[in-house]
Amino acid sequence: MSLEEIRKYDTFIYEDYKIEDKGAFLKITYYFSIPNLEVFTPSLEIPKKESKVVDSLVKTLAFHMGMVELVSYWKCCMAPHVIIKCGFLNEEQIKWFKKLYFLGQGEFFYTNKIDVNIDNFMTITCLGEEISLENKEYKGQGVMIGVGGGKDSCVSLEILKNEPNRSAFIINPKEVMIECALKSDLKEEEILKIKRNLDLKIVELNKRGFLNGHTPFSAMVAFTSFLTAYLNDKRYIVLSNESSANESNVMGTKINHQYSKTYEFESDFNIYAKRYFKIDIDYFSFLRPLNEYEIGMLLARMPKYHPIFKSCNKGSKDIPWVWCSNCSKCLFVYSMLSPFLYKKELVAIFKEDLFENKALLETFKDLLGYGENKPFDCVGTYEEINYAISKTIRNLEGELPFLLKYYKEHYELSNHEALENYWNEEHHLNEHFEALLKEAIKND
Repeated sequence: MSLEEIRKYDTFIYEDYKIEDKGAFLKITYYFSIPNLEVFTPSLEIPKKESKVVDSLVKTLAFHMGMVELVSYWKCCMAPHVIIKCGFLNEEQIKWFKKLYFLGQGEFFYTNKIDVNIDNFMTITCLGEEISLENKEYKGQGVMIGVGGGKDSCVSLEILKNEPNRSAFIINPKEVMIECALKSDLKEEEILKIKRNLDLKIVELNKRGFLNGHTPFSAMVAFTSFLTAYLNDKRYIVLSNESSANESNVMGTKINHQYSKTYEFESDFNIYAKRYFKIDIDYFSFLRPLNEYEIGMLLARMPKYHPIFKSCNKGSKDIPWVWCSNCSKCLFVYSMLSPFLYKKELVAIFKEDLFENKALLETFKDLLGYGENKPFDCVGTYEEINYAISKTIRNLEGELPFLLKYYKEHYELSNHEALENYWNEEHHLNEHFEALLKEAIKND
């Protein structure tokens, strides 16, 4: 389909949402429509304490989750007029969401070659009523750690394993994610499992030629985790996004595959939550002060996770989840662990030596900053990977594997030793969590 045909569907409506209290969990169903095209009814199931009821804050958070969920369906035609029938946002809130949609969809606009700006890509009109929040005393306790099955959440799980009232939360859990949480000595009942059901009619539209692409999933994680924390009386929501998530993928722009993992989004979300949700729950990224080199160094000293963790997005589609060993994410993780685990331990994890894979050369150059753009994946900065590769080369004697030999023949070895003792002051950790992370790095 041509873009002109797609964009004739110029209105997207957030019709309503329904909350059902099932006792042990809430089921929230959303109703979105594109007039003359389709109606979508995605849903979520969120575990909760039996004593928790559907109050004004639950309704407010459920509504806001829908404001992020709608992007997955809006993007198919990029309707310029978005109408909200089931709730109200003031001008400041509308501006906040437009910023999230615009920057969070930066990769989507770029890969689909769509030229828009933050002023003209969308208007938001609210026809619903504002929900009045009740004044309530809330005393949440303990940490709730997001687990995605990758290296970062494993590091957070291990460092925080002695925290009281600890739990994990997982959206659409897979066996790998649950195994990582259990390996950190959490019990099965301490893992909060959230089920997110996509309306598959959007997949059919994509097959017909309607637009598809990246969405700011971590923003959905932020709002969903906030409601999950409230329903389970938790005080701290702990993510594992690092400092390198702040770097854009296209030089000279703010196009960032990881926008909703950035410090900017995290700060915006915290300001928004304090102002509009008015409850004492903190949302922060525990690894924000660190870089990818330091995280690799920490994980290398946590061998119990090595046979379990998986970070490959392509391999996540297989059952069981595997490393595909042929994508930018696999090569990135392999490279960041190589100063500490190359070669025997890494080959045991990935089942082959990725540095000998000649088909990965162009991906290798993209990761290093010698290609057109950084790969659109959750990978670290050019500086981090160049230093890790250089460190590995310096560690080795004799004949180098193909990719490392190519590096040594074409580029200068990096000397950014400061990465080994890096601490990013832009973070939202309180003194307690900051001390725990500093102790972990010092001990390592």
